[in-house]
Amino acid sequence: MVEISIWSPTNKQYFWLSQTCNFFFKRLLCPPLVTCINGTCLNFYQYKRHLSTTSNSHTPNSTMAKNKELSKDTRNKIVDLHQARKTESAIGKQLGLKKSTVGAIIRKWKTYKTTDNLPRSEAPRKISPRGVKMITRTVSKNPRTTRGDLLNDLQRAGTKVTKPTISNTLRRQGLKSCSARRVPLLKPVHVQARLKFAREHLDDPEEDWENIIWIELFGKNSTRRVWRTKNAELHPKNTIHTVKHGGGNIMLWGCFSAKGPGQLIRVKERMNGAMYRDILSENLLPSALKMKRSWVFQHDNDPKHTARETKEWLRKKHFKVLEWPSQSPDLNPIENLWRELKVCVAQQQPQNITALEEICMEEWAKIPATVCENLVKTCRKRLTSVIANKGYITKY
Repeated sequence: MVEISIWSPTNKQYFWLSQTCNFFFKRLLCPPLVTCINGTCLNFYQYKRHLSTTSNSHTPNSTMAKNKELSKDTRNKIVDLHQARKTESAIGKQLGLKKSTVGAIIRKWKTYKTTDNLPRSEAPRKISPRGVKMITRTVSKNPRTTRGDLLNDLQRAGTKVTKPTISNTLRRQGLKSCSARRVPLLKPVHVQARLKFAREHLDDPEEDWENIIWIELFGKNSTRRVWRTKNAELHPKNTIHTVKHGGGNIMLWGCFSAKGPGQLIRVKERMNGAMYRDILSENLLPSALKMKRSWVFQHDNDPKHTARETKEWLRKKHFKVLEWPSQSPDLNPIENLWRELKVCVAQQQPQNITALEEICMEEWAKIPATVCENLVKTCRKRLTSVIANKGYITKY
């Protein structure tokens, strides 16, 4: 029992009563009375709220009433009692539920023959089906369309949305924003040369590939993004074509073989034929010492590599050069090694050019020989892919 004392300003005295004496308030509806409950003072209105709270705490199944959703067992029990020919009122009293709640469960069971939760409808989309078709058609025609362009198109059509909404909408259509794949521009003569090379070397023994020193120049290229589906990265619309005479900021020269990584140097100036020959003279032979047997030199058909002076220099040095088809970086496993280096360097987050150079040298030296060996073993698979693609670019 809770002790309650009420101070009456009219009678200037305390009245003592129990919690159940609600009739007392009907006789004392004067301006707010001061009520003390176990030492805590409340006014009249606070006390009335206290009474309603404490009375609800003693109501059967009060915990269940607070829940927004009935348990599956309770719903099934309602159906069982209904099938036992009990009324909705009787079921509600027995389970401590409202008659309307019981009726809703029974009607649901009669309509759908289940008490499980039915699938709820999603929130309405901000972009109408017509708008979805419009932006999907736009990016299908031009995958390099930006979200800003799509935003303007929708606003002109009377739909105001945000860029993340556009991304989510296109993602539901199976389109994702990805970096455009850089692939060489292949002419018919390049396609035929690639096919010829693949067919001639497809049956070469694995030892021949292990004797090759692979070299390449590595530089920084800008990134373009495109909207495409999962397996459409090599579609011409989703790629950026590159040509050997296009120039660019070349940063590094490196080489490797199945025995491990070779020399890596930074190219600080625009490379020409004379500089290329100096690099070979100073760095190729030290790298070839790892081979401990006859080796073959590979480089692509860059104009600096095919210059008459370079060919004459290689002939005088008695270097055996692998004939290589133009526009075929996907056949050179060192391209994959560059990507590995790029990922490792990005994790270090260099703050300046000097730090970038140091990190590149450190990470290049850490590349295990097993990684290089496994890359060389993919040469036959690369040739098979070229033949399967009828000379066109492959996934490598």
